[in-house]
Amino acid sequence: MTDPRDIYQSQMEAEIEAGWQNGKSNMLAVLPTGGGKSVIVSRIAYKKNLLGAKQAIIAHRNELVSQLSMHIAERGIKHRIIGPKQTVAAIISKHRAAFNGYSFVNPTANASVAGIDTLISRKDDLADWAKQQDYWTIDEAHHVLRENKWGTGVEMFPNALGLGVTASPRRGDRKGLGAHHDGVFHAMVLGPDQRTLIDMGALSDYEIAIPETDFEIDEEDVSESGDFSPKKMRAASDKSRLVGDVVTEYIKRAFGKRAICFAIDVKDATDIANRFNAFGIPAAAVSAKTPSTVRDDMVQRFKDGRIWALVNVDLFGEGFDVPACEIVIMARPTASLAVYLQQFGRALRILPGKEFGLIVDHVSNWKRHGFPDKPHHWTLDRQDKRAKRERDPEDVPLTACRACSRPYERFYTCCPYCGAVPPLPAPAERTIEMVEGDLVLLDRAKLDEMRKAILLPTPADVANRAAFVAGKAAGAFQADKAIEKIQAQTRLKDAISQWAGIQRYKGRGDRESYRRFYLATGLDVLGALSKDLSRQDYETLAIKVEGWCHDH
Repeated sequence: MTDPRDIYQSQMEAEIEAGWQNGKSNMLAVLPTGGGKSVIVSRIAYKKNLLGAKQAIIAHRNELVSQLSMHIAERGIKHRIIGPKQTVAAIISKHRAAFNGYSFVNPTANASVAGIDTLISRKDDLADWAKQQDYWTIDEAHHVLRENKWGTGVEMFPNALGLGVTASPRRGDRKGLGAHHDGVFHAMVLGPDQRTLIDMGALSDYEIAIPETDFEIDEEDVSESGDFSPKKMRAASDKSRLVGDVVTEYIKRAFGKRAICFAIDVKDATDIANRFNAFGIPAAAVSAKTPSTVRDDMVQRFKDGRIWALVNVDLFGEGFDVPACEIVIMARPTASLAVYLQQFGRALRILPGKEFGLIVDHVSNWKRHGFPDKPHHWTLDRQDKRAKRERDPEDVPLTACRACSRPYERFYTCCPYCGAVPPLPAPAERTIEMVEGDLVLLDRAKLDEMRKAILLPTPADVANRAAFVAGKAAGAFQADKAIEKIQAQTRLKDAISQWAGIQRYKGRGDRESYRRFYLATGLDVLGALSKDLSRQDYETLAIKVEGWCHDH
């Protein structure tokens, strides 16, 4: 039976090759965490190696250099390591342990695996070698901008075709990865999205738990990098009971299962690991400051089950392969969608006997970014900070169930998991804002008032009033304006009716549709037709709703 992953991986390889052949020098491949980016990289490297091509495969941390080296070694590719001497020695040792005493490291091989920092520091010495390369590949390619060290590295290969791979091409600083903006890439190849990979069995499904928390951080306090600053996160942690909550919730929800915990900094990571151990739960804290040999040993113990909780500081988010993870504990807030998706993806790798990956979110990342498997529109363009985001009614913000601690989309009238109904004010006190567009929950008097508010005056009435004040010519002019406004409102009514019909076809009730409409527009269905809106307002909203009908 054909592995479904082989199908989409082969398709992505073919699209990458087609891009190169069609003059797109630098290609960007996008595939969710766990989808097999390293497999695609190693397969392409294998084919190019058979053809005798010279190629450089580049990563930004020693752990990822080592990991990439192991991936292409498994394909039997001899390669050079461009990195610190201790990194080269460690990789050779890993090869010998994995391949019966044999190492695929060869300083004269056509293929090379390099660390970006070593490339930059040895730029002059490596200039001739770099000019001879036919291909370069960069892991975690959302880092690559022309003006940063990655761009400097790319410039070293003037005669090579390029490939970048990433789980998310969206940067926190909103810069565009396209060569026409801030990056170096000319075209993008998209693999299946996360929900598709889950449905085909390539990734595990997931559940999210959102315990009560007192952790708070200013959502607007984001640094130029597009994420919260370490200093602000540290201050927020100090004011909270975050460290204690992490261990308490693990014992309650996932005792005995292997968890990766993302912590704010070394202090929090150490405190959390110590607290785990104090409760008899084997745990270790690791960060970039931990010696690589110690990190490797801790990861191996985690894979073997001798460590249940591995607490890290920004170490296992990008590219790091820890397949034994069953639970991700988010104890580090992030404003970056890319970081969120990478951390979340650690719990989605398939394991024998694993029913689903569990995410325990102590820092409200779910509220910032929503479900990880919702559709995303990836682009090589910049994100305009000033542009107001157009919301699709299929992309609904989340709320939290007070009864079962799970997030769900806010259009539901009760929790879809446990059936709990959110408390509402008394009927006489309810407003549209309180019920989020759910007209069914309003009393008859309010609904009658809203229905009257959509009745536009007739053109004749408008003409008579205008003529009385300013004469017949003014009356005729205002009558024409009234007709245009009625036509625009009718267009909007027709668009809403068509969209409502599509919702019913999908099996959704009117209450759910009302709420979806409100959450997408900020207006309830009747308020959208209010006579207080202008003709232009009607037409703008009609175009938006017609677009929904076309898309869905």
